[in-house]
Amino acid sequence: MQAIAVTLAVLGAALFAGAAVLQHREVADLYGQPLPRERILSLRRLGRIARRPGWLAGFGLAGGGTIVHAVALALAPLRVVQPIGVLAVPVAVLLSSLRSRRAPGRNVILGVVLTMAGVAVFVAASVGGATGNPPPPGSTLPTTLVVGGVVLGLATAGLAVGGWLRCVACATAGATAFGLLSALMRVIFQEISAGDSRWYEPPVLGAAASALVALVVGGWLVQQAYPSGPPEVVVACLTVVDPIVAVLLGALLLGEGADTSVATWFLLGGAAVAAAVGVLVLARLHPDAVAARAAHSTPSRLPEPSRGTAQ
Repeated sequence: MQAIAVTLAVLGAALFAGAAVLQHREVADLYGQPLPRERILSLRRLGRIARRPGWLAGFGLAGGGTIVHAVALALAPLRVVQPIGVLAVPVAVLLSSLRSRRAPGRNVILGVVLTMAGVAVFVAASVGGATGNPPPPGSTLPTTLVVGGVVLGLATAGLAVGGWLRCVACATAGATAFGLLSALMRVIFQEISAGDSRWYEPPVLGAAASALVALVVGGWLVQQAYPSGPPEVVVACLTVVDPIVAVLLGALLLGEGADTSVATWFLLGGAAVAAAVGVLVLARLHPDAVAARAAHSTPSRLPEPSRGTAQ
């Protein structure tokens, strides 16, 4: 079962990468990159973008990736499925390079290698954990509220700034919401498979409603990140933060990896830091990000008034 889950997770990563590149292109082409600091993509603006064929194609890929990912989560623990999404980073880099007809630079490759190495170690240290159990009664709602508060804080900070900081903050907030979504999906599967609840009972319906909110909020935040940075940065944030949040919630709610040693948790932490450094390298040193900062820092020159005009 885990082999099938891994295969589905790889397919989902490729679909998510394609969706990110397509939707990023449509948002950036319509509103410019980077988006002016004081502007956000309102629902009306997103409605305008949603009528563009490229964005709709990306939405279809993202929907397919979500379905494939959900099936993978039904077959294997969070700590096995979630980190595989890092494969979306090199796929996004490849697709962006093909679209721009520009080979990725050394800094982009360095960021990708750091991100993938960190998550690869994370996966290796995670495999073999316990399959988990249904969450303790009453634990899902408080956990959801705490993670929701983190998402709100990151989103507020991201929308208050501009440039690569907005890109990273909004993408991280969206990734946190998606990590919560994955954990809630796993909670639902565990509740039903263990026979503790049926699909129409309050614990399952409450988790499903929270998962739907996390999906919508996460998707909206990712759209806010697209105009402020390259798609590779957005994908990197998603594939690093999402699994970390999901694995931590899996351990907290479902007991996945309850037998993990302290040394292994330190290894997981070090791997997460390495992956985060890779994301920061991509965010700061990607050619598109460097060009955007240069354009922002160059003062615009006003035309000099012609002679004879009133001063």
